[in-house]
Amino acid sequence: MSRITTDHNPVDRFTTGTVGVPGERTFFLQVRSASGLSSVVLEKTQVEALAERLKTLVRELRREGIASLDELSVVHLSDGEPLDFPIDEDFRVGIIGISWDENIQRINIAIQAMTGEGVEDLLDEDEAGEIEDAPDLVRMWIRIHQARTFIDRAALVINAGRSDCPFCGLPINVDGHLCPRANGYRR
Repeated sequence: MSRITTDHNPVDRFTTGTVGVPGERTFFLQVRSASGLSSVVLEKTQVEALAERLKTLVRELRREGIASLDELSVVHLSDGEPLDFPIDEDFRVGIIGISWDENIQRINIAIQAMTGEGVEDLLDEDEAGEIEDAPDLVRMWIRIHQARTFIDRAALVINAGRSDCPFCGLPINVDGHLCPRANGYRR
């Protein structure tokens, strides 16, 4: 089977959300454009890492003056809408690459599917052509204000889960949890 590559440019919506109850949530990243809708599954830590890296990149672009003032000055809006339906999982995320394309003033995000073969790097088209079952790829070019909207949304989605135990820092289930710092007693 050959690699499926989906390109989204320009992007209409770039967001994250969950399906399920806290403690059993599945995290999705969705991108919508004229090319269609891509929904990929990722871990909570991957959402956190992507949001943090985008925040750092936007800060660097502003500080170094790399991005145009027109692009930096676009006001970002909040995204309180639910995920787009149908939520069909394209693949599970393995590798995420982020870069700045100065020519078109966009953030390029490449998301590669998880593989069982131990692919440890993002494969370009030439490298993917040499591998029989190359992992699928979703690429998007987002604007800075879309990155800021994603960062805000990611914080809300992550914090909407289970609260952390004030003693051990582990998540507390609805029925409590066995706290290691309380020597196994329920809190």
